[in-house]
Amino acid sequence: MSTTFSHFFEKINQFSPLEQDFTEVLNAIALTPKTLYIRGKLPENVVKNGKPFRPKTVAIVGSRHNTKYGEEVAYDLASRLAKKGVIIVSGLAYGIDTIAHRACLDAGGTTVAILGTPIDQIYPREHLSVARQIVEQSGAIISEYAPGAEIHPKTSFLERNRLISGLSDIVVIVEAADRSGTLNTAAHALEQGKDVFAVPGNITNPYSQGCNKLITEGATPYTEPDDILRILFPDDYTKKQRRLRRKGLIGDNDQETKVLQSIAAGAHNGDDIMKLTRLPSEVFNQTVTLLEIKGRIHSLGANNWALR
Repeated sequence: MSTTFSHFFEKINQFSPLEQDFTEVLNAIALTPKTLYIRGKLPENVVKNGKPFRPKTVAIVGSRHNTKYGEEVAYDLASRLAKKGVIIVSGLAYGIDTIAHRACLDAGGTTVAILGTPIDQIYPREHLSVARQIVEQSGAIISEYAPGAEIHPKTSFLERNRLISGLSDIVVIVEAADRSGTLNTAAHALEQGKDVFAVPGNITNPYSQGCNKLITEGATPYTEPDDILRILFPDDYTKKQRRLRRKGLIGDNDQETKVLQSIAAGAHNGDDIMKLTRLPSEVFNQTVTLLEIKGRIHSLGANNWALR
């Protein structure tokens, strides 16, 4: 082990999950680990109305062979959640996992990486710099395997997935092949009674097949960060809805609401509105037609729109 590498792991703490507020939730999962090893700092409880609460925590995981689409979705979601104080959990693997960690760090948030290797062995080694930054920004690297422990890679990475989902309130699968190990995390989450979201993808993309299959089996389709924030912060969402309703910016469905809010935010050209709302052209055209019929918006010509 190099000097630099060993220096990074000088301060390794060992504890029982039940001894710490953040990891105490693992007592409710199957095969609760007796001991965890940590480098860094576990997230602390937040105080609201004088009472301590465990911070909201979301796992973002996915394919090691992500597409540009998957990268954009994972980065945007992790960044938005981090800015709201949500802890991001993932596995420090290639692809979506590390994209989620990096997005959280870039947003100034706190992230936790769960290893499938002993605590003194970052894998892949290329992600050592990310691991260092996680610790430096008050996050944590966690493993249930002691320094120098012998592991079976075929099972250890699957075993750690139960910890990723177990520590999280919600699990979001961004991209996954039909037989991806990522689906193992989703299976653990469902067994643990967690909310599972899957990002819909192109049916011809092999790395979307797993997500699309999860959706057909009952996972909630992920379409925007508000899908997650509504669940994590229901009071904030209710207040936001009341504000928007007072301003007349709530439609009869999500598509109408998105269009109304985009126009209110200053987007008037149809192409700009579609980029903001991410609505397919056929859905957008149908939505603006209905809103115009209902008298909520009016055409300015040349595919430009304004509120009534």
